[in-house]
Amino acid sequence: MRDLLLKAFQAYCTGHLERHKANIENLITANVGVAEHPDIIETIGKEMELVAKYDEQLRMVDKHFRG
Repeated sequence: MRDLLLKAFQAYCTGHLERHKANIENLITANVGVAEHPDIIETIGKEMELVAKYDEQLRMVDKHFRG
């Protein structure tokens, strides 16, 4: 059960990590502004914070629960 829960948590984090990376990629490559995000730099910063959050959580699983 332990391994199943850790695997599920890692999948959860990985999914969110990829989502926020895709959002950043979209923001930096789009040729047009996004109406609901008038301050693109601020929006990228918020997305980057979420990337860091999920990346850190994945590293903590490996460091404290898989090693």
